Amino acid sequence: MGAVTSKILDLDVQSLAALVAGVPAVTTLAWWTGSYLTSPLRKYPGPFLAGWTNLWRFLAVRRGDMHIRTKKLHEKYGPIVRIGPNLLDLDLPELIKTVYGTDGKWRKTEFYHNNSAIVNGKITYHLFSTTDQAEHARMKRPIVKYYSMSSVLALEPLMEKVTGDFLHQLDTRFATKGAEKQCDLGEWIAFYSWDVNGVATYSERFGYLDRGHDFDHSIEFADKSLDYFAAVGQMPFLDFLLDKNPVKRIGPPNLANVAGIAVQHLMARLQGKDENYDPNVPDFLQHFIDSKTEHPELVHDGVIMGYLLVNLLAGADTTAITLRAIFYYVLKNRFIYTKLVEEIQSCPDLEDVAKYSVARALPYLEAVIREAMRMHPGVCLMMERYVPESGLTLPDGSYIPAGYAVGMNPYIVNRNKTVYGDDADIFRPERWLQADGETAEAYTERMRLYNAADLTFGGGSRICIGRHFATLEIYKLVPTLLKRYDIELVNPKAEWDVTGSWFPRQKGIICNMKLRN
Repeated sequence: MGAVTSKILDLDVQSLAALVAGVPAVTTLAWWTGSYLTSPLRKYPGPFLAGWTNLWRFLAVRRGDMHIRTKKLHEKYGPIVRIGPNLLDLDLPELIKTVYGTDGKWRKTEFYHNNSAIVNGKITYHLFSTTDQAEHARMKRPIVKYYSMSSVLALEPLMEKVTGDFLHQLDTRFATKGAEKQCDLGEWIAFYSWDVNGVATYSERFGYLDRGHDFDHSIEFADKSLDYFAAVGQMPFLDFLLDKNPVKRIGPPNLANVAGIAVQHLMARLQGKDENYDPNVPDFLQHFIDSKTEHPELVHDGVIMGYLLVNLLAGADTTAITLRAIFYYVLKNRFIYTKLVEEIQSCPDLEDVAKYSVARALPYLEAVIREAMRMHPGVCLMMERYVPESGLTLPDGSYIPAGYAVGMNPYIVNRNKTVYGDDADIFRPERWLQADGETAEAYTERMRLYNAADLTFGGGSRICIGRHFATLEIYKLVPTLLKRYDIELVNPKAEWDVTGSWFPRQKGIICNMKLRN
């Protein structure tokens, strides 16, 4: 009898243990099911798994093709696609001014938070990663004037020196007789862009052009950090288990070398020991220091470090991506290449290193650059925003309550066929020019629609602060290279390799280069 009783008691203990262990799983399943069935987003189409968990989009970003997958979903389901339990991806250009407005109501989601750092044991947000609109306005106010086009044009002399050195490297390594070999133009554009950013930020290059490779792994580490940011942003709580783990950090490669260089330049400048700085050509670091003097209540050395890191890590990669896109699409189409080179060669005012004011006046160059940015913008993930208290009524009449998230992906909206026509997936610079027989009024209206639908640099109060500097760099370098070199793709039929992280990074622009007569 005792043995039987003991077995019964053992069975009861096992049953109780199983019950206790199963409660969390059952509770979680019940919560998931209830959330799924009662969600106002349930009526919108999308991948089945995406309606239950953000794991679907996390895995898609990790695979590097989230922008391609999302575009196919829009082609299948239409302009409104559910890609998360509380998230809709919209291909509705007419809502750009609403979602990315300047009224401060549409707050960034926690997707952006992991692009932050721990300083003195505290998570610190910068101009890009803060989701607090008031805090963003406070950070931006002291420095926004230094990013205007008139202000960045003062940096043109610094950029021209780096461009001249870039040409020397291309001449000696790839373009002259006896040194002719294939050039990975995409890789060298990255070296150039990082060195230009270094000079513009604190009057000293990183040194990638001189050495011809990523000698300190900063470019590699920056890429891996952006891969982390893009993926973990889909499930933001992971950041507290990985990069912000208080016990042991398990995050992306540490960018201590870039941060260390920034600290060294800041301290040298404050101590009057910066031998590279020319007071006649103030760089961004000097502007940031001046802003500390003008706004001591808003700017301190920690804020300046945030400004410097955003400049260095965001500016170089996005501009390099745009430059690669321009050369890739132009070199793939010999008709476009020939037409563009003829315009550049026939411009009498274009110097060996092109002036921005002269290059900006070339209409076909303008069309090529706008089209490349449309086809391959610097960002290829959705820019998420929380719906404000007023809610959001979509064009189909459906209503999204406050607290849910929506957003648009520049890669998708920039290819919207309602705006750009049935050939929206085709690189055609002529779409930016006035067509034969098209009235001036019709052309103006078409450009208005194109510009209103352009999300290349984002929009509203969170629009890319460095867009004018990037534009300056692009309009100077493209005509400079095409005037000096005859460039051909080694394999014009080959497609480039694109990794769709936060930025769509490309590889595979292998070229033969020759100096023109």
